[in-house]
Amino acid sequence: MKLWQKKVRLDPRIEAFTVGDDPELDQNLVAYDCIASIAHAKTLKKAGILSAAELARLTAELKKILDLHKKGKFRITRDQEDCHTAIEQHLTRRLGDLGKKIHTARSRNDQVLAAMRLYMLDRLNAIGKEADAFMQALAGLKKRRGRVRYPGYTHTRKAMVSSVALWCDAFIESMRENIRLLALTRTWIDQSPLGTGAGYGIPLIELDRELTAREAGFSRVQKSPVFVQNSRGKFESLAAHLCVQIMMDLNRAASDLILFSLPALGYFELPESLCTGSSIMPQKKNPDVLELVRAKFHETAACGFQIQSTTAGLISGYHRDLQLTKKPVMQCLDITARSLGIMSLVIRRLRVNEARCKADLTEEVFAAEKAYALVQKGVPFREAYRRIAEQLRSS
Repeated sequence: MKLWQKKVRLDPRIEAFTVGDDPELDQNLVAYDCIASIAHAKTLKKAGILSAAELARLTAELKKILDLHKKGKFRITRDQEDCHTAIEQHLTRRLGDLGKKIHTARSRNDQVLAAMRLYMLDRLNAIGKEADAFMQALAGLKKRRGRVRYPGYTHTRKAMVSSVALWCDAFIESMRENIRLLALTRTWIDQSPLGTGAGYGIPLIELDRELTAREAGFSRVQKSPVFVQNSRGKFESLAAHLCVQIMMDLNRAASDLILFSLPALGYFELPESLCTGSSIMPQKKNPDVLELVRAKFHETAACGFQIQSTTAGLISGYHRDLQLTKKPVMQCLDITARSLGIMSLVIRRLRVNEARCKADLTEEVFAAEKAYALVQKGVPFREAYRRIAEQLRSS
Protein backbone atom coordinates (compact mmCIF):
# COMPACT_ATOMS: atom_id res chain seq x y z
CA MET A 1 0.00 0.00 0.00
CA LYS A 2 1.24 3.48 -0.91
CA LEU A 3 1.97 6.08 1.79
CA TRP A 4 -1.10 8.10 0.85
CA GLN A 5 -3.46 5.23 0.10
CA LYS A 6 -6.68 4.70 2.08
CA LYS A 7 -9.39 2.06 1.56
CA VAL A 8 -10.47 3.00 -1.94
CA ARG A 9 -8.74 1.02 -4.69
CA LEU A 10 -7.12 3.24 -7.29
CA ASP A 11 -8.00 2.63 -10.92
CA PRO A 12 -4.95 0.80 -12.36
CA ARG A 13 -4.84 3.14 -15.38
CA ILE A 14 -4.63 6.15 -13.07
CA GLU A 15 -1.96 4.38 -11.05
CA ALA A 16 0.17 3.65 -14.12
CA PHE A 17 -0.17 7.21 -15.37
CA THR A 18 0.60 8.97 -12.07
CA VAL A 19 3.47 6.68 -11.08
CA GLY A 20 5.22 7.24 -14.41
CA ASP A 21 8.90 6.30 -14.33
CA ASP A 22 9.45 7.20 -10.68
CA PRO A 23 10.32 3.61 -9.62
CA GLU A 24 13.25 3.61 -12.05
CA LEU A 25 14.34 7.19 -11.34
CA ASP A 26 14.08 6.73 -7.58
CA GLN A 27 16.72 4.00 -7.59
CA ASN A 28 19.07 7.00 -7.77
CA LEU A 29 17.56 8.43 -4.57
CA VAL A 30 17.48 5.41 -2.22
CA ALA A 31 20.77 6.21 -0.46
CA TYR A 32 19.91 9.89 -0.06
CA ASP A 33 16.45 9.12 1.33
CA CYS A 34 18.04 6.79 3.88
CA ILE A 35 20.56 9.46 4.93
CA ALA A 36 17.76 12.00 5.36
CA SER A 37 15.62 9.44 7.21
CA ILE A 38 18.40 8.71 9.72
CA ALA A 39 18.73 12.45 10.33
CA HIS A 40 14.96 12.76 10.73
CA ALA A 41 14.88 9.85 13.19
CA LYS A 42 17.48 11.59 15.38
CA THR A 43 15.31 14.69 15.41
CA LEU A 44 12.25 12.59 16.36
CA LYS A 45 14.23 11.19 19.26
CA LYS A 46 15.06 14.69 20.49
CA ALA A 47 11.38 15.62 20.11
CA GLY A 48 10.39 12.68 22.33
CA ILE A 49 8.69 10.69 19.58
CA LEU A 50 11.33 7.94 19.59
CA SER A 51 13.29 6.38 22.42
CA ALA A 52 17.05 5.86 22.22
CA ALA A 53 16.47 2.14 21.63
CA GLU A 54 13.96 2.82 18.85
CA LEU A 55 16.35 5.26 17.19
CA ALA A 56 19.11 2.65 17.28
CA ARG A 57 16.88 0.00 15.67
CA LEU A 58 15.63 2.35 12.94
CA THR A 59 19.14 3.58 12.18
CA ALA A 60 20.51 0.04 11.98
CA GLU A 61 17.74 -1.01 9.57
CA LEU A 62 18.19 2.07 7.39
CA LYS A 63 21.90 1.27 7.17
CA LYS A 64 20.97 -2.26 6.08
CA ILE A 65 18.92 -0.73 3.25
CA LEU A 66 21.96 1.34 2.29
CA ASP A 67 24.03 -1.84 2.15
CA LEU A 68 21.38 -3.67 0.10
CA HIS A 69 21.22 -0.71 -2.28
CA LYS A 70 24.99 -0.69 -2.79
CA LYS A 71 24.79 -4.37 -3.72
CA GLY A 72 21.91 -3.72 -6.13
CA LYS A 73 19.52 -5.78 -4.00
CA PHE A 74 17.06 -3.08 -2.95
CA ARG A 75 14.55 -2.69 -5.74
CA ILE A 76 11.50 -0.44 -5.97
CA THR A 77 8.40 -2.12 -7.39
CA ARG A 78 5.77 -0.29 -9.41
CA ASP A 79 3.10 -0.82 -6.78
CA GLN A 80 5.40 0.92 -4.27
CA GLU A 81 5.48 3.98 -6.52
CA ASP A 82 8.71 5.53 -5.18
CA CYS A 83 11.72 5.01 -2.92
CA HIS A 84 9.95 6.61 0.05
CA THR A 85 7.22 3.97 0.08
CA ALA A 86 9.70 1.16 -0.57
CA ILE A 87 11.88 2.22 2.36
CA GLU A 88 8.99 2.70 4.79
CA GLN A 89 7.47 -0.65 3.81
CA HIS A 90 10.81 -2.35 4.41
CA LEU A 91 11.06 -0.73 7.85
CA THR A 92 7.51 -1.72 8.75
CA ARG A 93 8.04 -5.28 7.52
CA ARG A 94 11.23 -5.61 9.59
CA LEU A 95 10.33 -3.52 12.65
CA GLY A 96 6.54 -3.61 12.84
CA ASP A 97 4.89 -0.56 14.42
CA LEU A 98 8.26 1.09 14.94
CA GLY A 99 8.67 1.32 11.15
CA LYS A 100 5.37 3.21 10.99
CA LYS A 101 6.79 5.95 13.22
CA ILE A 102 9.45 7.13 10.75
CA HIS A 103 6.99 9.26 8.80
CA THR A 104 5.96 11.23 11.87
CA ALA A 105 6.42 14.99 11.34
CA ARG A 106 7.25 14.80 7.66
CA SER A 107 5.56 14.61 4.27
CA ARG A 108 6.64 13.05 1.03
CA ASN A 109 7.00 16.68 -0.09
CA ASP A 110 9.89 17.60 2.18
CA GLN A 111 11.15 14.00 1.97
CA VAL A 112 11.59 13.98 -1.82
CA LEU A 113 13.06 17.49 -1.76
CA ALA A 114 15.70 16.41 0.75
CA ALA A 115 16.64 13.32 -1.26
CA MET A 116 16.74 15.25 -4.53
CA ARG A 117 18.90 18.00 -3.05
CA LEU A 118 21.39 15.57 -1.56
CA TYR A 119 21.47 13.80 -4.93
CA MET A 120 22.03 17.08 -6.82
CA LEU A 121 24.79 18.17 -4.43
CA ASP A 122 26.54 14.84 -4.98
CA ARG A 123 26.24 15.13 -8.76
CA LEU A 124 27.46 18.73 -8.66
CA ASN A 125 30.54 17.53 -6.77
CA ALA A 126 31.12 14.97 -9.53
CA ILE A 127 30.74 17.65 -12.20
CA GLY A 128 33.21 19.87 -10.33
CA LYS A 129 35.80 17.07 -10.31
CA GLU A 130 35.25 16.38 -14.01
CA ALA A 131 35.55 20.10 -14.79
CA ASP A 132 38.89 20.20 -12.92
CA ALA A 133 40.08 17.17 -14.88
CA PHE A 134 39.05 18.84 -18.15
CA MET A 135 41.06 21.96 -17.26
CA GLN A 136 44.04 19.79 -16.33
CA ALA A 137 43.82 18.03 -19.69
CA LEU A 138 43.81 21.41 -21.45
CA ALA A 139 46.73 22.61 -19.32
CA GLY A 140 48.64 19.47 -20.30
CA LEU A 141 47.97 20.09 -24.00
CA LYS A 142 49.07 23.70 -23.60
CA LYS A 143 52.29 22.62 -21.91
CA ARG A 144 53.06 20.05 -24.61
CA ARG A 145 52.08 21.95 -27.72
CA GLY A 146 51.03 25.45 -26.66
CA ARG A 147 53.63 27.25 -28.79
CA VAL A 148 52.32 25.78 -32.04
CA ARG A 149 50.67 28.53 -34.10
CA TYR A 150 47.91 28.19 -36.67
CA PRO A 151 45.39 30.53 -38.30
CA GLY A 152 42.61 31.87 -36.12
CA TYR A 153 39.22 32.28 -37.82
CA THR A 154 36.41 34.81 -37.83
CA HIS A 155 33.33 34.28 -40.02
CA THR A 156 34.93 30.87 -40.78
CA ARG A 157 37.64 32.70 -42.74
CA LYS A 158 41.31 33.10 -41.85
CA ALA A 159 41.77 36.13 -39.61
CA MET A 160 44.88 36.38 -37.44
CA VAL A 161 47.49 34.14 -35.88
CA SER A 162 46.24 31.90 -33.11
CA SER A 163 47.93 29.11 -31.18
CA VAL A 164 47.24 25.97 -29.24
CA ALA A 165 47.89 27.94 -26.04
CA LEU A 166 45.30 30.58 -26.96
CA TRP A 167 42.73 27.89 -27.71
CA CYS A 168 43.38 26.01 -24.47
CA ASP A 169 43.29 29.17 -22.36
CA ALA A 170 39.89 30.14 -23.76
CA PHE A 171 38.26 26.98 -22.43
CA ILE A 172 40.25 26.92 -19.18
CA GLU A 173 39.11 30.45 -18.35
CA SER A 174 35.51 29.74 -19.28
CA MET A 175 35.48 26.56 -17.18
CA ARG A 176 36.75 28.55 -14.20
CA GLU A 177 33.74 30.83 -14.59
CA ASN A 178 31.52 27.75 -14.78
CA ILE A 179 33.01 26.52 -11.50
CA ARG A 180 32.11 29.84 -9.91
CA LEU A 181 28.53 29.29 -11.10
CA LEU A 182 28.70 25.76 -9.73
CA ALA A 183 29.63 27.13 -6.29
CA LEU A 184 26.63 29.49 -6.41
CA THR A 185 24.37 26.62 -7.49
CA ARG A 186 25.59 24.54 -4.54
CA THR A 187 24.87 27.42 -2.17
CA TRP A 188 21.27 27.61 -3.37
CA ILE A 189 20.65 23.88 -3.19
CA ASP A 190 22.49 23.27 0.09
CA GLN A 191 19.45 24.04 2.27
CA SER A 192 17.50 21.53 4.31
CA PRO A 193 13.76 21.37 3.57
CA LEU A 194 13.16 18.75 6.29
CA GLY A 195 10.62 19.73 8.92
CA THR A 196 8.41 21.79 6.64
CA GLY A 197 6.00 18.97 5.78
CA ALA A 198 3.77 19.60 2.80
CA GLY A 199 4.65 23.28 2.74
CA TYR A 200 2.87 24.63 5.81
CA GLY A 201 4.94 23.31 8.69
CA ILE A 202 4.31 20.49 11.18
CA PRO A 203 1.48 20.97 13.69
CA LEU A 204 2.04 20.55 17.46
CA ILE A 205 5.43 18.78 17.31
CA GLU A 206 8.50 20.91 18.01
CA LEU A 207 11.32 19.89 15.67
CA ASP A 208 14.97 20.91 15.87
CA ARG A 209 15.38 21.61 12.16
CA GLU A 210 18.99 22.73 12.64
CA LEU A 211 19.82 19.29 14.04
CA THR A 212 18.12 17.57 11.10
CA ALA A 213 20.03 19.74 8.62
CA ARG A 214 23.40 18.99 10.23
CA GLU A 215 22.75 15.25 10.47
CA ALA A 216 21.59 15.06 6.84
CA GLY A 217 24.64 16.95 5.61
CA PHE A 218 23.08 20.32 4.74
CA SER A 219 24.88 23.53 5.67
CA ARG A 220 21.73 25.40 6.69
CA VAL A 221 17.96 25.33 7.02
CA GLN A 222 15.55 26.71 4.44
CA LYS A 223 13.21 28.66 6.68
CA SER A 224 9.96 29.41 4.84
CA PRO A 225 7.92 26.20 4.40
CA VAL A 226 6.04 27.74 1.46
CA PHE A 227 9.29 28.74 -0.24
CA VAL A 228 10.54 25.18 0.28
CA GLN A 229 7.78 23.99 -2.05
CA ASN A 230 8.10 26.97 -4.41
CA SER A 231 11.82 26.34 -4.74
CA ARG A 232 11.25 22.91 -6.26
CA GLY A 233 11.87 23.42 -9.94
CA LYS A 234 13.62 26.72 -9.23
CA PHE A 235 16.70 25.05 -7.75
CA GLU A 236 16.59 22.31 -10.39
CA SER A 237 16.43 24.99 -13.05
CA LEU A 238 19.61 26.60 -11.73
CA ALA A 239 21.39 23.23 -11.78
CA ALA A 240 20.23 22.75 -15.37
CA HIS A 241 21.44 26.25 -16.25
CA LEU A 242 24.90 25.38 -14.94
CA CYS A 243 24.86 22.25 -17.09
CA VAL A 244 23.83 24.27 -20.14
CA GLN A 245 26.73 26.69 -19.61
CA ILE A 246 29.25 23.85 -19.34
CA MET A 247 27.78 21.98 -22.28
CA MET A 248 27.83 25.16 -24.36
CA ASP A 249 31.61 25.25 -23.89
CA LEU A 250 31.96 21.57 -24.71
CA ASN A 251 29.75 22.08 -27.77
CA ARG A 252 32.08 24.77 -29.07
CA ALA A 253 35.24 22.85 -28.20
CA ALA A 254 33.87 19.79 -30.02
CA SER A 255 32.98 21.91 -33.06
CA ASP A 256 36.50 23.36 -33.13
CA LEU A 257 38.09 19.93 -32.96
CA ILE A 258 35.85 18.62 -35.72
CA LEU A 259 36.90 21.55 -37.91
CA PHE A 260 40.60 21.53 -37.05
CA SER A 261 40.86 17.75 -37.53
CA LEU A 262 39.32 17.90 -41.01
CA PRO A 263 41.82 16.24 -43.37
CA ALA A 264 41.72 19.41 -45.49
CA LEU A 265 43.09 21.41 -42.54
CA GLY A 266 44.77 18.78 -40.38
CA TYR A 267 45.86 21.09 -37.54
CA PHE A 268 44.76 18.48 -35.01
CA GLU A 269 44.50 14.72 -35.37
CA LEU A 270 42.22 12.31 -33.52
CA PRO A 271 43.77 8.90 -32.86
CA GLU A 272 41.89 6.05 -34.47
CA SER A 273 41.00 4.63 -31.03
CA LEU A 274 38.70 7.63 -30.54
CA CYS A 275 36.99 7.40 -33.92
CA THR A 276 34.31 5.19 -35.36
CA GLY A 277 34.01 3.86 -38.90
CA SER A 278 31.56 3.42 -41.74
CA SER A 279 29.67 0.26 -42.60
CA ILE A 280 30.24 0.90 -46.32
CA MET A 281 33.35 3.09 -46.69
CA PRO A 282 36.52 1.37 -45.43
CA GLN A 283 38.54 4.59 -45.22
CA LYS A 284 36.28 6.48 -42.80
CA LYS A 285 37.49 7.61 -39.36
CA ASN A 286 34.54 9.54 -38.01
CA PRO A 287 34.62 11.97 -35.06
CA ASP A 288 31.29 10.60 -33.77
CA VAL A 289 32.25 11.20 -30.15
CA LEU A 290 32.67 14.93 -30.80
CA GLU A 291 29.45 15.12 -32.80
CA LEU A 292 27.56 13.52 -29.92
CA VAL A 293 29.08 15.88 -27.35
CA ARG A 294 28.10 18.76 -29.62
CA ALA A 295 24.53 17.42 -29.86
CA LYS A 296 24.22 16.76 -26.14
CA PHE A 297 24.29 20.50 -25.50
CA HIS A 298 20.88 20.66 -27.16
CA GLU A 299 19.66 17.72 -25.10
CA THR A 300 20.75 19.52 -21.93
CA ALA A 301 19.19 22.79 -23.04
CA ALA A 302 15.92 20.93 -23.67
CA CYS A 303 16.04 19.54 -20.11
CA GLY A 304 16.48 23.06 -18.74
CA PHE A 305 13.56 24.35 -20.77
CA GLN A 306 11.38 21.46 -19.64
CA ILE A 307 12.07 22.25 -15.98
CA GLN A 308 11.34 25.96 -16.41
CA SER A 309 8.20 25.50 -18.47
CA THR A 310 6.86 22.84 -16.10
CA THR A 311 7.39 25.08 -13.08
CA ALA A 312 6.11 28.35 -14.55
CA GLY A 313 2.47 29.24 -13.98
CA LEU A 314 1.98 27.13 -10.84
CA ILE A 315 0.41 28.79 -7.81
CA SER A 316 2.34 28.59 -4.53
CA GLY A 317 2.52 25.16 -2.93
CA TYR A 318 3.07 21.65 -4.22
CA HIS A 319 1.62 20.33 -7.48
CA ARG A 320 2.14 16.91 -9.04
CA ASP A 321 3.47 18.70 -12.15
CA LEU A 322 6.73 19.03 -10.22
CA GLN A 323 7.25 15.26 -10.41
CA LEU A 324 8.20 15.88 -14.04
CA THR A 325 11.23 18.01 -13.07
CA LYS A 326 12.99 15.00 -11.56
CA LYS A 327 13.95 13.21 -14.77
CA PRO A 328 15.31 16.19 -16.75
CA VAL A 329 17.52 17.41 -13.91
CA MET A 330 18.91 13.91 -13.43
CA GLN A 331 19.51 13.66 -17.17
CA CYS A 332 21.34 16.95 -17.57
CA LEU A 333 23.56 16.38 -14.50
CA ASP A 334 24.50 12.94 -15.82
CA ILE A 335 25.06 14.14 -19.39
CA THR A 336 27.31 16.96 -18.22
CA ALA A 337 29.50 14.81 -15.98
CA ARG A 338 29.92 12.14 -18.69
CA SER A 339 30.57 14.68 -21.45
CA LEU A 340 33.29 16.39 -19.42
CA GLY A 341 34.95 13.02 -18.86
CA ILE A 342 34.81 12.18 -22.57
CA MET A 343 36.23 15.56 -23.59
CA SER A 344 39.08 15.19 -21.09
CA LEU A 345 39.94 11.86 -22.73
CA VAL A 346 39.87 13.43 -26.20
CA ILE A 347 42.07 16.36 -25.17
CA ARG A 348 44.63 14.10 -23.50
CA ARG A 349 45.00 11.98 -26.64
CA LEU A 350 44.76 14.78 -29.18
CA ARG A 351 47.68 15.16 -31.58
CA VAL A 352 48.85 18.47 -33.02
CA ASN A 353 50.30 18.46 -36.53
CA GLU A 354 52.78 21.32 -36.29
CA ALA A 355 53.81 21.12 -39.95
CA ARG A 356 50.22 21.50 -41.18
CA CYS A 357 49.60 24.36 -38.77
CA LYS A 358 52.69 26.22 -39.93
CA ALA A 359 52.00 25.61 -43.63
CA ASP A 360 48.55 27.16 -43.33
CA LEU A 361 49.89 30.41 -41.87
CA THR A 362 49.63 32.13 -45.25
CA GLU A 363 50.37 35.78 -45.91
CA GLU A 364 46.91 37.23 -45.23
CA VAL A 365 46.95 35.91 -41.64
CA PHE A 366 49.70 38.45 -40.87
CA ALA A 367 47.86 41.44 -42.39
CA ALA A 368 46.88 43.05 -39.09
CA GLU A 369 50.36 42.48 -37.72
CA LYS A 370 51.87 44.26 -40.77
CA ALA A 371 49.48 47.18 -40.32
CA TYR A 372 50.54 47.61 -36.71
CA ALA A 373 54.20 47.44 -37.72
CA LEU A 374 53.52 50.56 -39.79
CA VAL A 375 51.71 52.16 -36.85
CA GLN A 376 54.84 51.69 -34.74
CA LYS A 377 56.68 53.70 -37.41
CA GLY A 378 54.25 56.60 -37.00
CA VAL A 379 51.77 55.83 -39.80
CA PRO A 380 48.14 56.52 -38.72
CA PHE A 381 46.27 53.25 -38.29
CA ARG A 382 43.65 53.94 -40.97
CA GLU A 383 46.39 54.72 -43.51
CA ALA A 384 48.38 51.64 -42.48
CA TYR A 385 45.22 49.54 -42.83
CA ARG A 386 44.67 50.78 -46.41
CA ARG A 387 48.29 50.25 -47.46
CA ILE A 388 48.29 46.61 -46.34
CA ALA A 389 44.89 46.03 -47.96
CA GLU A 390 46.24 47.36 -51.27
CA GLN A 391 49.33 45.18 -51.01
CA LEU A 392 47.17 42.09 -50.52
CA ARG A 393 44.94 42.97 -53.46
CA SER A 394 47.92 43.45 -55.78
CA SER A 395 49.78 40.33 -54.68
